[in-house]
Amino acid sequence: MSVVRAAGGAVWRRASDGGLEVLLVHRPRYDDWSLPKGKCDRGEEDEACAHREVAEETGLSCSLGPELPSQRYVDQRGRDKVVRYWAMTVVAGEGRLDHEVDEVAWLALADAKRGLTYARDVEVLDALPGALAAGRAPA
Repeated sequence: MSVVRAAGGAVWRRASDGGLEVLLVHRPRYDDWSLPKGKCDRGEEDEACAHREVAEETGLSCSLGPELPSQRYVDQRGRDKVVRYWAMTVVAGEGRLDHEVDEVAWLALADAKRGLTYARDVEVLDALPGALAAGRAPA
């Protein structure tokens, strides 16, 4: 059986107090809060998928920063799924919502971790400050 490939991002920005804020999306189909992500199209590179999926779900164009931990799990159809994530910063866009997402929220990092539905997504956000502190992404 083949592995389902997906990609997305931990979209972040600096809050007025200098802390990190992260963008979460709510998907009504699953009634969950997660990081923006989605399946790769046939022949699509993971980085291109991350750009496309984040833009489709949030209406924001983002630049890729450092890669964050990938997540591997069995999806609702019983298939192995691997999701690669990158730290991402907004470069353009108005923030329109796609049909898969009905709400977005910019939350302080600690609040975002508590707001996520899946523990595996928390692992991605746990790695974000270290990746940024290492100077591998713009402040």
